[in-house]
Amino acid sequence: MTDASEITRRAKSNLAFALRILPAGRRADAEVFYAYCRTLDDLADDDDASPEARIAAIREWKHGLESGFDHPSPLQREVVSLRDRLGIPVHLLTAIADGCEADLSPRSFATWEELDAYIWQVACAVGLVSIRVFGCKDPAAEPYAEALGRALQLTNILRDIGEDLDRGRIYLPEEDLARFGMNPAKLAARPNGGAFIDLMKFEARRAGDFYRKAAALLPTADRRALAPARVMASIYQLLLDRMEADGFHVFAKRYRISRARKLLILAKHMVAG
Repeated sequence: MTDASEITRRAKSNLAFALRILPAGRRADAEVFYAYCRTLDDLADDDDASPEARIAAIREWKHGLESGFDHPSPLQREVVSLRDRLGIPVHLLTAIADGCEADLSPRSFATWEELDAYIWQVACAVGLVSIRVFGCKDPAAEPYAEALGRALQLTNILRDIGEDLDRGRIYLPEEDLARFGMNPAKLAARPNGGAFIDLMKFEARRAGDFYRKAAALLPTADRRALAPARVMASIYQLLLDRMEADGFHVFAKRYRISRARKLLILAKHMVAG
């Protein structure tokens, strides 16, 4: 078992689950890319290491991808091989590293445009690499991947507000908070009603718009290749709907989709093709 497949096997994420729908060869490549993203994300969130050590580790990845690794690990060799075989643009891989490194500092965003620039790094760039790993051929897969990346990341942001606050991170734009009479201090008090619910509904509508945009952009020629992305869209749309139907109790619980329900979604997309 390679380092990449072991990292993916241990993961409990929805993306790792969605990769099961891929044929074996594509799945092996997708596991390498997933392991790269997972490794960077874990470095950003590793509270047992100093910020300086985490930044150095992330920058080692970035430097290695741009200029070559001095003493590559097995996973680093796998990622370089994947990059070279599939012609993955280096700037997409390093954008993901930049987004993870930025998370090591307290995070806040004044406007949607500022947040969107960050989302492009940590979600849209992931999608743009993924469509190459999945074997997409239609250029229309790129705007699809970007729209879906925004939808998925916004859903994550809404679900993880409490955890992010614990790490000094507020991803909701300050202009949106102010629109509903909120501010970082009020959000840190972990409200559960009134203006907070209105704010969450507003952000959920924005995410919903991106899900609908992605669905409209889905290229017919790459429908089968994009099966993992379609599985992710179904899981996360359901997650978003459940949060809203439940009144966004995001500080009291972590919303999840059961394994049984995810298996049903996977089977549906396998049958539909």
